[in-house]
Amino acid sequence: MSQVPTDLYLFVTINAYLLDRDGINFYIHSVLSCALEAEILKYVAEAYPKGSCSVYCTNGKDVEEPGSDFELLVVIAAARLSPQNFCNGSWRTIWNIEFKDDIQKLELNGKLLVGAHYFEEGNVQLDTKHECRDSTMFQCVNNKCSDLMLPMLLELMCEYRIRSPDDTAISVANLIRRHETAYMASLEVVFDISDNTFKDLRRKLPITRTLFPWRNTRQFSLKREISEELGIGK
Repeated sequence: MSQVPTDLYLFVTINAYLLDRDGINFYIHSVLSCALEAEILKYVAEAYPKGSCSVYCTNGKDVEEPGSDFELLVVIAAARLSPQNFCNGSWRTIWNIEFKDDIQKLELNGKLLVGAHYFEEGNVQLDTKHECRDSTMFQCVNNKCSDLMLPMLLELMCEYRIRSPDDTAISVANLIRRHETAYMASLEVVFDISDNTFKDLRRKLPITRTLFPWRNTRQFSLKREISEELGIGK
């Protein structure tokens, strides 16, 4: 006889007493929060080696009846401080995830905050804010889980479309990954324009590779050259 995973037993046990007789609707915000935090931790470990993250339930955590809406907040932060190299940078993202029980939908509202400061030969700062929205449906248990469950239990869960917090957490984490990756790519395009395109608009260094003597510009005085050409002052 196959064994049912301990976490599945825990999931069913915790939520069994919260059955909604109109649709067998489990109240699972706490389980989803844990599953989502696990997925976000994986993502942050890959994308931000020195980053940190956390998931909070900001609305609905004290509701005791099934079929209720709730909101989760995902916070991701990473910073790289290197004053000895004259540069500092930070990345902060805040994702508000609102669950609509009546339509079984999760709505995401993200705010991405990026800051950078470079001060080796000047004082250049970047302070940007980007907002985005997306949504996903709450994922239900499917037959792919058959090797992890008792056949009868799987059939029951599929019949009543019991929601799968793990699959939903993966879906939400993938949306966050996609939006943050796209925004990072757009920032890289901007910096590429700054480093290359704008430089192409400037006159190249002469063959001597000598910088323009900004501190001694009198020798290039346009007024003096014009005066000499016109014979003024002679």
